[in-house]
Amino acid sequence: MEKHIEDILRKISFGAITVATFTLLMMILQTPETCIIEKTPMVKFPKSSCDSSHRQHLPIEKKNQRLWSTKSWNQQVHAHMLHFQQLQRLSLLFNHSKVLCISAGAGHEVMALNKIGVADVTGVELMDSLPLVSRADPHNLPFFDEVFDVAFTAHLTEALFPSRFADEMERTVKNDGLCVVLVEQCGAQELKEIVGLFRKSSLGAGEKENVGSGVLEFDILHLSSIQTRKHRHLQDKKM
Repeated sequence: MEKHIEDILRKISFGAITVATFTLLMMILQTPETCIIEKTPMVKFPKSSCDSSHRQHLPIEKKNQRLWSTKSWNQQVHAHMLHFQQLQRLSLLFNHSKVLCISAGAGHEVMALNKIGVADVTGVELMDSLPLVSRADPHNLPFFDEVFDVAFTAHLTEALFPSRFADEMERTVKNDGLCVVLVEQCGAQELKEIVGLFRKSSLGAGEKENVGSGVLEFDILHLSSIQTRKHRHLQDKKM
């Protein structure tokens, strides 16, 4: 009796092993559809929601053409043109002047100067915006001393190191040159602090002009390098 039971159990075990082996072979030979990896082109994982859709890369010429045709761009260029035309009327800016625009952004002031006839204009910013603006650090300008007739900025108050920024403006301007700072209308104390940043220049009498452009309201400060000229004259005399 016990032997008969052992035979039955042995047969059941053998059958179970056979079924398990067959099932394993079927699983190996038949890959589920959910495990099939389709050969699709690799897509760059988006870094932000702006990158989630594919966008055609435009050449810089078309990008600039699109930017320069916007209403906002033309309004800002026109506002700067009014500022520079005021300097022309004061005989502080000429068509032959060599001008440096510091922290020029996308180049509104560079284009404005070109439009009023000033051709020799260099625009610099931490990030370039070709062809109007080249890359350079406003606190460490890559120019020799006394290269430009006029240095212009509308972003002195936003500088990380305003004193260093002003020093670089003065360094790159020729003796008897001009540092032009465009600032929002401010009080006497704020004006004094801005002028005090220019240690080699002085604010001439009557050289504070209020310009209303319809878009922006600014005070223009013209800081002529009078003290720089005197200092150099004394050095030359000693030599």
